[in-house]
Amino acid sequence: MLNFLNGFQFGVNELIWLGYLLFNYTVILLAYRYWGKVGLLLFVPLSVVLANIQVLKMLTLFGVDTTMGNIAIGGVFLVSDILSEIEGKKYARKLVSIGFITMIFTTIVMNLALAVKPATSDTFQTHLMAIFGMEITKLSVIRITVASLAAFVVSQLFDVWAYQIIRKWKPNFKDIWIRNNLSTVVGQIIDNSLFTILAFAGVYGIKELFVIAFSTYFLELFISVMDTPFVYIATLWKKQGKIKELEESINGKV
Repeated sequence: MLNFLNGFQFGVNELIWLGYLLFNYTVILLAYRYWGKVGLLLFVPLSVVLANIQVLKMLTLFGVDTTMGNIAIGGVFLVSDILSEIEGKKYARKLVSIGFITMIFTTIVMNLALAVKPATSDTFQTHLMAIFGMEITKLSVIRITVASLAAFVVSQLFDVWAYQIIRKWKPNFKDIWIRNNLSTVVGQIIDNSLFTILAFAGVYGIKELFVIAFSTYFLELFISVMDTPFVYIATLWKKQGKIKELEESINGKV
């Protein structure tokens, strides 16, 4: 912890990262505003695919080495919390199956594409193999997918369950921040711990694994706190009747 504080820094990387975070949450919120539940669920496969690719990239944020993908997967938690708060457990659980199918489908399709022999003039096969290849001994999408599947399913099911339990204890509008953050913080611990071990064990040493888990968790904790205002806004819009379902938009009722 002291090393983290001593090495703390803020620069261009951090500004871009924060901009990406706010942009991601804002677009998800607007998708709910104009497309309703469909708009939210649309961001589940998008976020899952982006997270599984971005997590392969290491970067330095606030003076600590970590991985990309935190914001993309944070978007899934935002979708989960909005659905849990407004639409109920039934819709919130749908994102788990959508995310699961997306990971499996992407892995199969990309490896089928890689199995096609490239032209002699092709320059991208090697790069695509590095990202989407099936070698489970390396940091490949097949291994990332297995790690993501386990972490995603367990953490999201917990998040949905915990949100509803906490809601019975703290049901008021003003208490959204409590149920949103408590369910997500623990869900992030589960997600981060499972993913780090399954995805990076054997690739990085124990020290590096600890740094990745530690730094990633605190970033995810920050990401979780940052999504709270967006859950409040979404809930307020719903109460004010400003949310338009996709069917209404198609029928010209925007």
